[in-house]
Amino acid sequence: MTVVGISGSLTGVSRSTALANALTDDIALRIGGSSSVIRIADHGATLGRCADPRALPAEVAALYAHLSAASVVVVSTPVYKASYTGLFKHFFDLLNPADFRDKLVVLAATGGSEQHALVIEHQLRPLFAFFGALTVPAAVFLADRHFLKNEEGEYLLDAQATERVAMVVEQAVALAGTRSLWKESGFSSN
Repeated sequence: MTVVGISGSLTGVSRSTALANALTDDIALRIGGSSSVIRIADHGATLGRCADPRALPAEVAALYAHLSAASVVVVSTPVYKASYTGLFKHFFDLLNPADFRDKLVVLAATGGSEQHALVIEHQLRPLFAFFGALTVPAAVFLADRHFLKNEEGEYLLDAQATERVAMVVEQAVALAGTRSLWKESGFSSN
């Protein structure tokens, strides 16, 4: 099984990327799979010029192929002005909805304070419902205070954040196992 994360942050080193890494690595470890994280910031210039999903540059098409092949997808975005980033939304605007049907998705977001926590329920969950994805019931929202920095300037999750991540990982792992059985039984529309 492959776990692919997507960080909607517009910067290379970010809390959202740290959260995506923590979730994807932990889920992959628990299900015996591989993990990777797509950082939107690394592809911003190319992605921002894309307007037609039928004429994607090779770099962007490869991201969608990688995402489509994933067993579990973790989405993590910072919250700016009470919403996810525009480039994050643009990334999903170009995605073929059929590629996400029945895909198991973990929802996560970061923000300055808990005032932004409802972005998960009011924006992320409806976005992935449109795609027909299966979202894990629990989600993770972490405020800036839940992160520490190491000597290299990378963000690390504090103990409280690690507990929240563990709860979501437990649900994702259980659902990944159930989803595998479901697909083997022929009930999946994929």
